[in-house]
Amino acid sequence: MNYRIEKDGLAVCIDDVGAQLTSVCWQDREYLWQGDPAYWSDQSLLLFPYVGRFTEGKYTLDQKEYPMDIHGFAKDSAFSVCASEEGRIVFGLRDSEETLSVYPFHFDLSVTYEINGNTLHVSYDVQNRSEGTMYFGIGGHPGFKVPLEEDLSFEDHYLEFSHPHLPSRVGHTPACFLSGIDTDFPLEHGMVLPLHHEMFDDDAIVLKNVADTVTLKADGSTHSVTMHYPGLPYLGLWHAPKTDAPYICIEPWSSLPSRQDVIEDLACKSDLIRLAAGSTYHTGWSMTLR
Repeated sequence: MNYRIEKDGLAVCIDDVGAQLTSVCWQDREYLWQGDPAYWSDQSLLLFPYVGRFTEGKYTLDQKEYPMDIHGFAKDSAFSVCASEEGRIVFGLRDSEETLSVYPFHFDLSVTYEINGNTLHVSYDVQNRSEGTMYFGIGGHPGFKVPLEEDLSFEDHYLEFSHPHLPSRVGHTPACFLSGIDTDFPLEHGMVLPLHHEMFDDDAIVLKNVADTVTLKADGSTHSVTMHYPGLPYLGLWHAPKTDAPYICIEPWSSLPSRQDVIEDLACKSDLIRLAAGSTYHTGWSMTLR
């Protein structure tokens, strides 16, 4: 079921399956990718309790093996609505027999969407209701329409970061696992990444040591999307490889996929969040539309 919140000229729709955004309209202009099975059917996945792939689709914990789909199970789970008011809605997911079979932790996951002017704030709260430490990753996977205006092309657009810097590209194998080889990823003038379809021929570009704010824009256009993701140290950029897909995903992540050919022990994967029993983890990101 789709739920709608609206305030200050910004209208947002969210599906309770996966708590996934399905529409983000600012002043009657749609900014969110609307899905197309020819390229990518989804629109804005919630990644939990893992970001990316596990080698052989499985991991171990306490010497027991568990299966896990790419990007975890939250994207396919039915969320409940915990609270709703003008311009704000909260979705919740709690562990179940189904989740415990693939992820042996008791948890509460809350996803809050809140409008403030032309900005949509997305917040994640994870409570560990288990008796021991809980290990997880979390992140967003929103896709945005490119071009932003009908008379522009994909290649007219670029990503502009908030300040000059030199991020690193996280090395991946052709199968989209960590290679262990990271490289410098220079930007034009230290800030700008021009867009072209071929940049995704080898799948996603994943950056670390990267600015926490980036804007999707085009010269001559009055429309843009600014993503702000403080506290989420990795940024994935993606569209369907080797296509002319008319969108880009700008994905803030807390952690990374698995290493090539390594069945990961969840307790030993250093980039995962480690949440003590009874504790709550909070993070989030936002998009500002112009």
